[in-house]
Amino acid sequence: MIKTLAGQVKEFKKDSIITPIFMILEVIMEMIIPLLMSSIIDDGVEKGDIHHIYIIGIWMVVVAGIGLFAGIMGGKYGARASTGFARNLRQAMFENIQTFSFSNIDKFSTASIVTRLTTDVTNVQNAYQMLIRVAVRAPIMIIFAMVMSFSINVKISLIFLATIPVLGFILIWLAQYVHPYFERVFNTYDRLNEVVQENLHGVRVVKSFIREEYEDEKFGKISQKIYKDFAKAEKLLAFNSPAMMSAINVCLLAVAWIGAKAIIVSGNVKGVAGGLTTGELMSLFTYALQILMCLMMISMVFVMIIIARSSAERIVEILTEESDI
Repeated sequence: MIKTLAGQVKEFKKDSIITPIFMILEVIMEMIIPLLMSSIIDDGVEKGDIHHIYIIGIWMVVVAGIGLFAGIMGGKYGARASTGFARNLRQAMFENIQTFSFSNIDKFSTASIVTRLTTDVTNVQNAYQMLIRVAVRAPIMIIFAMVMSFSINVKISLIFLATIPVLGFILIWLAQYVHPYFERVFNTYDRLNEVVQENLHGVRVVKSFIREEYEDEKFGKISQKIYKDFAKAEKLLAFNSPAMMSAINVCLLAVAWIGAKAIIVSGNVKGVAGGLTTGELMSLFTYALQILMCLMMISMVFVMIIIARSSAERIVEILTEESDI
């Protein structure tokens, strides 16, 4: 499936490669800022060195500007790559549909083909954009932040390592459990479009035989089925957000508790074993937030992939279908 879909990137490969590069550059800039902030607090504010604060402050503005530029360019090329990918998918599907025999069309139904060309392609497009942007940015930021936090204090950084497996288990469980619901929803979408299509094509017959109430009832049953399946899936996915926020709050509380003790032990002086300075604690807070927010972003990518997985399978069915003629 992945190979079939990847073959439709075509002329947008360059944009798909450039986007992660800008995302990596943005991550590097974001990793430098907490170190500069730590320097301002420890070597500038606490020592009363205004000149040092000005110099480091200027560097922070430069680093933030480079990060902003990288983020904007990543968004630009990411949007171009994803929309181009979606365009190629629709074109390839439409061209293959032109070769279908009547038996091929009956196999999928006209309503299903329309859904696959529209809703399913849009889902895959959104997932692809998140893959080349967020799915690249978040893991790299986690790695960089972990390295930087371990270089400051190993004991406190172990808190992050304990959090990641728990959140990873939740994400994997959601992906496995929710996927069947979305498969059923998209199949029901096909039936919904079919009901609407039949009603529009036979609108004269419906009105002639006064069948409006029957058609309303038939449409209502399909809509209710979609509502129930979507509600079940969204209820499960809603569990993702409180789980992530709970992990973030517990992690920050642990960092604050252990970090405050470490500052007291060291007397706010560098070089003491197990000690920590105020600036280093501020940096650890920043890295903690970055790590945990990246986990939140990864969870959003997982949710989008869960939804897009069903759509991708349906698109590939059209692309790989061979005409009976």
